[in-house]
Formats: sequence, C-alpha cells, structure tokens
Amino acid sequence: MRIISLNANGIRAAERKGFFLWVAEQNADVICIQETKAQTSQLSADAFWPKDYHCFYHDAEKKGYSGVALYCRQKPDQIIRGMGNAEFDCEGRYIEAIFGNLSVSSLYLPSGSAKEQRQQVKYRCMEHMMHKMEEFKSSGRDHIICGDWNIAHKNQDIRNWKGNKKNSGFLPEERAWLDTLFDQVGFVDAFRELEQQEHQYTWWSNRGQAWANNVGWRIDYQILSPTFNNSDKVISTEIYKEQRFSDHAPLIIDYDYIMPTT
Repeated sequence: MRIISLNANGIRAAERKGFFLWVAEQNADVICIQETKAQTSQLSADAFWPKDYHCFYHDAEKKGYSGVALYCRQKPDQIIRGMGNAEFDCEGRYIEAIFGNLSVSSLYLPSGSAKEQRQQVKYRCMEHMMHKMEEFKSSGRDHIICGDWNIAHKNQDIRNWKGNKKNSGFLPEERAWLDTLFDQVGFVDAFRELEQQEHQYTWWSNRGQAWANNVGWRIDYQILSPTFNNSDKVISTEIYKEQRFSDHAPLIIDYDYIMPTT
C-alpha cells in the first residue's frame, strides 16, 4: 500500500507545476493533500479529479485559504470532513477516509508563526487533536494520519535547530506534545521506523537560499496508530525532491499492508 502526503501550497499552483502528471505515475493507493487554497467549485478542470481516483475535498470557508483533500484509488466506505470542532473545521483542516478497519486522514495543523493569536489557535487545535488521537487508540482500528503537522520534532528534524528554539514549529511545548503522542499514547512516526540519512526535510522557507542549501524542516508526517506497533509495516520511505510542486516535498511511504475491501 502506497500513501503520499503533500502540502501543495495551492493545488492550482501545484497543477501548473506538473503535480498531477507526476501523480499519474506513482501508483498510490491514497494521496493526502493539505493547503489546497481553493473552493471545490473552482476546481472544475479534469486535472483536479484524477480519473483513477475517488476525490474528496474539504474547503475552508475563507477563499484561498487552507483546505485539505484525499484521492483514493479504492472507494472509501465513508468520508468524514472535519475533526469535530467548529473553530478548526471552518478552516478545512481535516478529512478522513474509512476503508473497513483502516482510516487514512489528511491533516493540516495550524501554523503559529504569523502572530501570537494564531499560536494560541494552534495550541487549542493540538489539544483537540490529542483527544482525537486518544479516541483513535481506544477504537482499536488502524489509523494513518498524514499531513503538515507544522512541528519539527527533534534536532535532527530541522537544520538550524539552535536558532529556532523560540520559533513556532520548534517550541518546547510543541515538541513535548509530539513526545507525548509518540512515547506515551503510542503513535508511531512512520518515517523514523526506517534508518534515515542525515538532513531529511520536507519544507524549506522561500527566504534566502533555504532550498539550495537544504536548510529545511521535517514537519510533514505519516503517523500510525499503536495498532501498527511491533510489526514491520513500513517498507520504504522517500521525500521526493526531483521536481518541486510546492515549498513542501511529497512524503511517500510504502507499507506491507493490504487495503481492506468491502
């Protein structure tokens, strides 16, 4: 089973850069998109509805802002739009596809970098998501939550870690929240299940020469519920950098897992 996650930083911009031509060659089972920055009504062109996929969008109420999507090769049993909290659901930050005992979700956690008010929104969203993750664990079902979590977890996940300790995305409180999610609640950072080379990142600032010098952050994840523990489900991981569709790179993970059929 192949799952791809990408913060597109505008799905229409990504399309112009060849994203959907690339998608057609990937043989992915599920593609999780964040930051579509479009209303579904603006995506009438065939490109935004790949013929081999069932396509689902969850838009923000504000035009040109946020938004998430799922492209599923197999028709899901159910689609859930929203994480069950009006403050965040109006921003189009969560969509989930249910396939039998498996859920695959596309999540776009808020950024707090713009101003302190948005950091507080981020903290509230993190608190709500932690409750959801605990519910996912209690359900006993398999969950893969993909997306832009807007947090670099450890020093190895950010090139300039010393200079970013006081910046949103690498604050002690944010990193501790991921510690809790992984170490106490028992979720799994799929990318780290395999040995990785140094300096593996998924986002680069548009300022300076961040991309050219690989001064990046790993803030895009595929996170597995504890039901995946103690089993070698992650076969391969890749951060695709040969083409640029966004300021983020696609995160591709292959799993030794059979997609449930109905």
